[in-house]
Amino acid sequence: MCTRILYRTGTGTCVTGRGMDWNDLDMQTDCWVFPRGMRRDGGVGAGSITWTSKYGSVILSIYDLATSDGVNEAGMVGNLLYLTESDYGDQGARSKPTISVGAWLQYLLDNFGTVAEAVEAMSADPMTVVSADAPNGRAASVHVALSDAGGDSAIFEYLDAKLVIHHSRDHTVLTNSPVFEQQLAINTYWDLIGGHNMLPGTITSADRFVRASYALKASPQFSDRRQAVAAVFSQMRSIGVPLGMSDPDKPNIASTLWRSVVDHDARRYYFDSVINPSVIWVDLDKVDLTPAAQPMKLTVGVPDDQGGDVSQKFEPAAPFHFLAPSPR
Repeated sequence: MCTRILYRTGTGTCVTGRGMDWNDLDMQTDCWVFPRGMRRDGGVGAGSITWTSKYGSVILSIYDLATSDGVNEAGMVGNLLYLTESDYGDQGARSKPTISVGAWLQYLLDNFGTVAEAVEAMSADPMTVVSADAPNGRAASVHVALSDAGGDSAIFEYLDAKLVIHHSRDHTVLTNSPVFEQQLAINTYWDLIGGHNMLPGTITSADRFVRASYALKASPQFSDRRQAVAAVFSQMRSIGVPLGMSDPDKPNIASTLWRSVVDHDARRYYFDSVINPSVIWVDLDKVDLTPAAQPMKLTVGVPDDQGGDVSQKFEPAAPFHFLAPSPR
């Protein structure tokens, strides 16, 4: 499930691309505009962390239960990707404010304008992420990638009940399993072989990481904005998993359902569904992110949906409730 890349253009700006792979072809996906000033909580009842959003954002939700992808008005992008090895720890043993796994990315987009700010705040491991099963029965087990307008990058993983943060501008690719440190080791091996000679070709997460890394390094750094966005889309499509191809025993091996691309500098958020091949986009400069604004919603990826700028097609809607465990 999922691949994320961070591309640097010839003018020094950045574009982040992400593919969403999942084994439920009917997964509901909606695009939301959330203004700054929203009062939020972690979504898991008593003991949930609370906050008021400092930044407005445009995000993609899945199942109306989780923020899976998005960009805030400061140009910081967040991507939620599946990770089987995630271990968030026992909620009672950690004795920290709690947050739904579905709210984790939204918390980061709401509160931080740069990767460095997010890393500094999260280094104290200030909360406990609470997971639950997704509607298709799969565990909501994830890690998070952040990238900002300055080209900084970080990966956040909960392993053995502890938050592990990998912070470097060099962390430009992320897939699923194995954990990020092991992904880097695998890629080092393939760097020695050289991608011009041979690349691993399966749809496994580790192979996608290697191919995405090679394509990103081999790609020209286009200065033209449209060419840069096109380069990222083409790379994301080249490592997508064909529709209907998945492994029912391995949630991290599934069909690509959609792709998102963010031009950080232009503050433009693109969406591309494999069901409806017309690309749509939202310009953050054209939506209302002020505290007085209402949350707005647009269902995306529907058949026969026209492409182009959809910034003015959102409608007011009550925010979704974040994924929470079923009461015992």
